[in-house]
Amino acid sequence: MRVCDCSICSKRGALIYRVAEGDFRLLTPLQELSVYRWGLFTAADYFCPVCGILPFRKPSQPTAAEREAGIRPFDGWAVNVRCLKDFDPFSVPVRQIHGSRLTIDSP
Repeated sequence: MRVCDCSICSKRGALIYRVAEGDFRLLTPLQELSVYRWGLFTAADYFCPVCGILPFRKPSQPTAAEREAGIRPFDGWAVNVRCLKDFDPFSVPVRQIHGSRLTIDSP
């Protein structure tokens, strides 16, 4: 599990677990959800247009500086496990991500 300290993630309180593209099963069509894009628009945050909850997102691609530092692109989904039924978020270790320290490359 990952928890990020950037301004968006810290306010939304998401606890994220990344899953590979093939392991993600969506029951609601994407077109029925709302999407928010920010930064360089490589990430997509999907949320319910009725209640506003963010159940999952498509993570952003690494910046040039991150790629130079060895961070590889992730082609999958980031699931907010706080939205999973019958899952105890306190039962798993959490890794702190310092998104507040990241910089955005210019396009």
